Amino acid sequence: MNIVELIKKKRDGKSFTADEISFLIDQFTKGIIPDYQFSALLMSILLKGMNDSETSALTNSMLNSGKIIDLSSLKGKKVDKHSTGGVGDKTSLIIAPIVASTGIYVPMISGRGLGHTGGTLDKLESIPGFRTDLSLSESMKVLKKCGAVLIGQTKEIAPADKMIYALRDVTATVESIPLITASIMSKKLAEGIDGLVLDIKTGNGAFMKNHSDSIELANSLINAAKSFDKKVIAFITDMNQPLGNYVGNWLEVYESIQVLKGIVKNDLYTLSVKLAGAMIFLGKKAKSLQAGEQIAKDKIENGEAFRKFIEIVELQGGNINYINNPDKYPKAKYSRRVLSIKSSFVKEINTYQFGMASLELGAGRRTKENKIDFKAGIIINKKIGDYIKKDELICEIFSDSKTKINTAEQMIINSIKFSRTKPSIPKLIKKVIL
Repeated sequence: MNIVELIKKKRDGKSFTADEISFLIDQFTKGIIPDYQFSALLMSILLKGMNDSETSALTNSMLNSGKIIDLSSLKGKKVDKHSTGGVGDKTSLIIAPIVASTGIYVPMISGRGLGHTGGTLDKLESIPGFRTDLSLSESMKVLKKCGAVLIGQTKEIAPADKMIYALRDVTATVESIPLITASIMSKKLAEGIDGLVLDIKTGNGAFMKNHSDSIELANSLINAAKSFDKKVIAFITDMNQPLGNYVGNWLEVYESIQVLKGIVKNDLYTLSVKLAGAMIFLGKKAKSLQAGEQIAKDKIENGEAFRKFIEIVELQGGNINYINNPDKYPKAKYSRRVLSIKSSFVKEINTYQFGMASLELGAGRRTKENKIDFKAGIIINKKIGDYIKKDELICEIFSDSKTKINTAEQMIINSIKFSRTKPSIPKLIKKVIL
């Protein structure tokens, strides 16, 4: 096979065979196909697309570029959740312990934040001592012992994905739905799972801003999962405002603790128990999504979910003193209260801008090398549809840099629109696809 002829083939809108896709992935990961040719191929895929058969073949080739974790020794269902990312989206921290406490195994491979979206690994690493870099053998020990493990992608898992994503990131080819599908599914299938729950975000703070694009991505992921005989449920959920009331790494751990303890029951709680309920259903511990959701709520109410979270943190090296006493966590050097300049309703939040304000405070990174300030972030006091009086608190911001506080404050003020009349509140869960 000839790489130039294959680039031409896709450039002209023709479909690849499974053998051609296997050749492309194999030769690229071995370093035989250079970056500049593979970049041209990626752009051709972005512009001309791939059908379901091609997407499944691409997923399969990327999956088989590395190890597939064998969980057959664990007697029970293995289920995971994947979110396409957003601002304040900390559901993984809540879902994993809930589902593990029902006897379902949760082998969760997560990512870091980049740009305006936060990353599960960064949130977990805000807990002093917490290790997300466990080897596969260490991960298996934790998984066997407590039923859940939360780690990053290792060198052994889908190495082709790591190489291809690095190239997509710098060639403006991130948005391709077939490439997104293969990237997500190759990592998730490598976990050795039986079922997967998808949380596809849509709105001004999501990568998929249009509802139709979110549906297209959900269907692509579902088709890929089903081609590997995996059970899957997709939720299309709102990202037109931050999820929950806390944005920033430790702040999001703090809010997750409050939800797991049953103290807070906001939109974060609602979405978490819905997603956990779907995982419980796929794990055959409930006969319906509604029954699974009730079990998730019960696990919070009876304290089992929070106790499981402590167990996970301890087994992965984290300091559980901060989980049991979160108010003792070190505080940011500077904080500022952002007050409303008039009495009105919160009409709209530019969630992307809100996420960028959090990044400005030090809670995110512009490049992979940037160091994160785990204490930095935002506590949101008012959300869309809430009435706020003049001089009432909109949010509070935290950082170790006074200069960053000033910049972020202006970004937040600019990201919120007000109205005299009460606006419609965005629907949290827009669609469930079984």
